[in-house]
Amino acid sequence: MIRALIAAPSSGCGKTVVACALLRCLRERGLDPCAFKCGPDYIDPMFHREALGVPSHNLDLFLSDAEHVKALFARACAHHGAAVVEGAMGFYDGLGGTTDRASAWEVAGTLDLSVLLVLPARGASLTLAATLRGLRDFRAESRIAGVVLNACSPAVSAALAPVLEGETGVPVLGCLPRLDAARIESRHLGLLTAREIEDLDARIGMLARAFEEHVDMERLLRLFDGDAAPALEEAPSEKRCRIAAARDEAFCFAYAESFDTLSRCGAELVFFSPLRDAALPDGVSGLYLPGGYPELWARRLSENTAMLRAVREAVRGGMPTVAECGGFLYLGAELSDESGTPYPMAGVLPGSASDAGRLVRFGYAKLRVGEDSLLFRAGESFPVHEFHHWDTTQNGCAFAFEKPLSGRAWRGGFASGTLYAAFPHLYFAGNPLLAERFVAAAENYGAEHGIM
Repeated sequence: MIRALIAAPSSGCGKTVVACALLRCLRERGLDPCAFKCGPDYIDPMFHREALGVPSHNLDLFLSDAEHVKALFARACAHHGAAVVEGAMGFYDGLGGTTDRASAWEVAGTLDLSVLLVLPARGASLTLAATLRGLRDFRAESRIAGVVLNACSPAVSAALAPVLEGETGVPVLGCLPRLDAARIESRHLGLLTAREIEDLDARIGMLARAFEEHVDMERLLRLFDGDAAPALEEAPSEKRCRIAAARDEAFCFAYAESFDTLSRCGAELVFFSPLRDAALPDGVSGLYLPGGYPELWARRLSENTAMLRAVREAVRGGMPTVAECGGFLYLGAELSDESGTPYPMAGVLPGSASDAGRLVRFGYAKLRVGEDSLLFRAGESFPVHEFHHWDTTQNGCAFAFEKPLSGRAWRGGFASGTLYAAFPHLYFAGNPLLAERFVAAAENYGAEHGIM
């Protein structure tokens, strides 16, 4: 099985374009690859799905322990001929930016993956050898097995490859030339979402053809050939309830493996669009509103008054509901779009949300619980992740949050026996107990209301 983790010295080096190009090449060679992303990233896996037509999963050693990550990797790799894992930030950048904890390097070690390093060949030549040697030797076992030069002309690559190999001993497999026609624009700290790029398939095709032409694929396949992940035998779960999960352009930030975890706990996920649908799906007894970009669609969400009413009645009526980040904003009183124009939302929660002009409380945190609620029991603690530019005038105070290294603390969120609503994203795959509690509550609600 082909197994590779794609890493780089820093963000912005081209990991995603190399990952998509390689995934498309592997698919066209009949290797049926699967994809992964290190860290709590929603956008890059969308590009993997567009390149492959199959789900991509996240691997996160802060939100999950090592055993959960290994099990997730094995489960997702089953019956595939290749696995490509895209790293996050710089190769060794982990928790707090000052440790290698939960870094791409730690994921590679946990899963015994060889590393394909992406080196941008702009503004440097021989100095790349120093960069490569430093990355190779920074830890006793870097696992760097090969290099691809990104945004590099074939002529420059041909000249640099023997020099870099001679200086470091690391194979240079070729280059991915700069392709302006295949460029993918960014927003905030990440790329635009896959659905926002109309000709994405054609762009990925261009990248794949260039990768095949300028990278020694046969050598790459030899270097990254390894044992398949051990298969996990799991019996299918008996369905206990139906949970409505928002999924459209406004609500597109959800982990595929969190949906998988809810399914394994007995939920049937029924997807719906708060932008387009007039009602929640029939027969549901739970509601999941994940994150996304509702601020970009505030007017249309507000104009869909039938859906706002359906959600408001469901939440107020006690339907078990999980609302994270964008879903949390959707339940609020008011949401402003990018121009600052406010629009009414569901009004289940107080608060007016608008652009804060910066990242707010960005990164990993620990959620600490004071009282029992839908998902939590008093005294418990769980890892979460927060990423947003919009903030609200009413963040709530149900939970205590704390940064793992700095100790910075704050309160936020709303909770009851039927509700979790807050900015931080939960990770059901790393904490299946939360998924089980959500499903159990939805099952009980269904039984009480004659549903299913």
